[in-house]
Amino acid sequence: MFTRMLKLRLLNAVAPAYFFTATAVTFIFHFGFFIPTIFPSQGTSLDGSKVLHTVIFLFLMFNALGNYIMTIKYPAESANETVIPVCSPHCSDKVDAHYLLNGRHFCKLCKKVILKRDHHCFFTGNCIGNKNMRYFIMFCIYTSCTCLYSLVLGVAFLTVEYSISFENPLTFLTLLPFSTGYFFMGTISGLQLFLVLMLYVWLGIGLVCAGFCCQQVLLVARGQTWCQMQRGKLAENCNPWRANLKDVFGTRWMLGLILPVQTVETCSEDADAHKED
Repeated sequence: MFTRMLKLRLLNAVAPAYFFTATAVTFIFHFGFFIPTIFPSQGTSLDGSKVLHTVIFLFLMFNALGNYIMTIKYPAESANETVIPVCSPHCSDKVDAHYLLNGRHFCKLCKKVILKRDHHCFFTGNCIGNKNMRYFIMFCIYTSCTCLYSLVLGVAFLTVEYSISFENPLTFLTLLPFSTGYFFMGTISGLQLFLVLMLYVWLGIGLVCAGFCCQQVLLVARGQTWCQMQRGKLAENCNPWRANLKDVFGTRWMLGLILPVQTVETCSEDADAHKED
């Protein structure tokens, strides 16, 4: 158990660094390679397409980073419980969390009591619960959109810069192995190989975030958490799915779709009390 906890703590430190590194690399590729190559400057006049794609990318990135910060700013921890529970050595719960009562968990990574805990996110370094679930879902949505949008521009960049045709789907599927072989043969540079690798990274992150987001929205609509599902507990929430979504996304949910702002009023501890799982 000690070895596994050590691995989880290491992942808790490495994942945020990976996220910020990937974000910085994406910024550099967009404004250093994609935009100048796909939309070259023509005199002193502003290109409408260039401005449009720049605004779209900045909008997606602003919301992704904004909701990332909001997920950390509004943690799901209990403000009234500071005593660390003692977990039995024979605890049957997951190694990273210990189930308490009334929908509360003690996270062994955060070392805090979490209200209606869903899971521990290593990329944000904290637990996801009812208080920050909305920001986490929007973070996944905009991260997925940013990655897939970067993938499209990356493919367009390769088409314009190197005249690579992607009409055949096999072209993309074989791009990485061929590029790796060309790199070791000295035909392409390390930067070109890194760009091809980033295309697959963007595709992977985009699809994973999209799938994870759909799962979280489904759980929220059912009034259930990932912890409950792992423990084999069916949701005892009798509220309709609209009420469950409103509880997480708030009444100003439309504003939250386009801006990383607080849409749910901060509730007191009594208001956050939940039924036993």
